[in-house]
Amino acid sequence: MDSYSLLELNQYIRQQVKSNISDLYWVVAEINEFQVNSSGHCFMELVEKGQQGGQIIARSRANIWAYHFRMLSPYFETVTGRRLSAGMKVMLQASVEFHEIYGISLQVVDIDPAYTLGDLAVQRQAVIKQLVEDGVFDMNHELELPFFPQRIAVISSETAAGYGDFVNQLHGNHYGFTFFHTLFRATVQGNEAEKSILDAFEQIFEREEEFDAVVLIRGGGSQSDLNCFNGYPLAACIAQFTLPVITGIGHDRDETVADLVACVPLKTPTAVAEFLINKAVILDNILQELSYRVEKAVELELRRRYSKLQQLSQRLNIIANSHIRVQDRKLHVLQNRLENAARSFLLRKKQEQYNLSERVKNVFIHYKGEIARLEEKIQLLDPVNLLQRGFSITYADGKVVRNAKDLERNTAIETLFHDGKIKSIVS
Repeated sequence: MDSYSLLELNQYIRQQVKSNISDLYWVVAEINEFQVNSSGHCFMELVEKGQQGGQIIARSRANIWAYHFRMLSPYFETVTGRRLSAGMKVMLQASVEFHEIYGISLQVVDIDPAYTLGDLAVQRQAVIKQLVEDGVFDMNHELELPFFPQRIAVISSETAAGYGDFVNQLHGNHYGFTFFHTLFRATVQGNEAEKSILDAFEQIFEREEEFDAVVLIRGGGSQSDLNCFNGYPLAACIAQFTLPVITGIGHDRDETVADLVACVPLKTPTAVAEFLINKAVILDNILQELSYRVEKAVELELRRRYSKLQQLSQRLNIIANSHIRVQDRKLHVLQNRLENAARSFLLRKKQEQYNLSERVKNVFIHYKGEIARLEEKIQLLDPVNLLQRGFSITYADGKVVRNAKDLERNTAIETLFHDGKIKSIVS
């Protein structure tokens, strides 16, 4: 039984492939992996996915040697506006090669960009259709943008020129309007862009009460950088976001799906800044007009009220003068009554004082006579006067003897006369 070494078998397969599959074939596949090395060679993994579940049903390696890739890549990007990258569906012209070590692979010599354009359009329409069927396509359109969006959440790369232009334009406006913006850093191109932007939206959602609107911006670049803005996850997020979203993705030719679902789609970051400034200008003009109208209305109302006040003042002056005259007459009458009452009171009090004085005088005379009589009685009762009238006073033990029965036999007594005294013994 004949046998072959592995190398011999692989060499045989290589010869058979070269002899029997020598033509060029157009192959439709999806780029699953994509890499360009330092030599300029492009290495890809191509796959085909089944319609049910998207599982891989075929897989093959593919190469584009540097001398072909230097021509194919710029041409493809110019036509489609996108760079070759993983996830892209392409139509390639390739030959089938077999290598003893690396196995079978496709050697790409041409790419049909028209196929990719059609596939991208189909994918874009599929995303739009899904958004409409899910009932979310117009949700962000229906949000009401404030008259003056002043607190802005910005999703952008910090180093992007477009972000710098936006900030300079917004905060350097010659009207002097004040805006407050917070940057939520994100990658806005490349394979990681969509996830990075979604993460930024998630951060803003956690602080949504701090902002009036969200601005999604990126600087200028090639059309190939826009693919991240056409995916369903990001478009659905923008469509359903709770704050109005304004896009300024830096392109003039095409609209991305993100633009279609955003509340306000604009072309560039600078255009977004101008839009926000114009909103402030419009509000300022409205406020100035309202201020003018209020000023005129107040002025008219003040004139009307001033006229009414003058009329009321005149009427009040007449009423007041009339009231003053009436009160003046009443006061005059009261004054006369008061003067008469005062005079009557004074006369009455003067008479009462005179009567009191007379009564006091009579009392004084009365008591003066009484005093005189008392003095006369006192003088009559004076012991000296009594002794001169023939009376005498008898003392016993220095005390006046008033009754004879108070004296005992042999008591020494002394009798006082007006002209002398005598001492005696009771017998």
